Amino acid sequence: MFKSIEFEVEDNVLLLTINKPEKYNVLDLQTLEDLREAIQRGYDDDDVRGMIITGKGEKSFSAGVDINEIKTLNELNGRKYSETGQEVFAMIEDCHKPVIAAVNGFALGGGCELAMACHIRVATENARFGLPEVNLGLIPGFGGTQRMANIVGRGKALELMLTGDQVPAAEGKNIGLVNHVVYSQDELMVKAKEIMRKIINKAPLAIGSVISCVNAASKGTDAGYQSEANNFSNLCKSQDFKEGVSAFLEKRDPDFQGE
Repeated sequence: MFKSIEFEVEDNVLLLTINKPEKYNVLDLQTLEDLREAIQRGYDDDDVRGMIITGKGEKSFSAGVDINEIKTLNELNGRKYSETGQEVFAMIEDCHKPVIAAVNGFALGGGCELAMACHIRVATENARFGLPEVNLGLIPGFGGTQRMANIVGRGKALELMLTGDQVPAAEGKNIGLVNHVVYSQDELMVKAKEIMRKIINKAPLAIGSVISCVNAASKGTDAGYQSEANNFSNLCKSQDFKEGVSAFLEKRDPDFQGE
């Protein structure tokens, strides 16, 4: 179905695996286009309630862009290249279904940007995060300058991007870049699926609204509050809201339908 990724739906969860372990799961243009198509299918499939993105093997989630591709960039095609990555990663960030990054090994450059575009990050203890683009005379171009600052704060983000230093998973957890650290590859997927199962058992419309409101907060002082009020009022007319309240009063588990 895809040239660069594995696509599997299991128990209402879409598992996307970047499948280029021999090249540390680089994000070349083919992989970006495969991700775009796969994520769109996840958007459109009502049976998919959430997505998990990971890399093949134990060494690398994704070590970033393909050097052989970017060495040909110039001012004109460089902008298009950056915008392509930004568009794909915005699809992930703005997805109304939860997206979890299961980070195994290196998440560098575009790989780190991909992980940051996801809503939650779970990592093995050998995972390493970094935006080392300054070593190539570049900057993060797929949204990394913005998301890193939003996630870890301006000062730490500047330090990481200006030095190009890599952050081990444990430190990533301490600065808010990583939600959970686990020991092994097997534990990684167990933990990611455990978190996803907990989320998708909640009201789908409310889950999507939470994501929308949090994303809106980065667009301006008032944008987040306006989004919150709009989403709150819209949810008040949903069947999920009525079901949630009824289930609470009746002391039973709710049966949310996403309506």
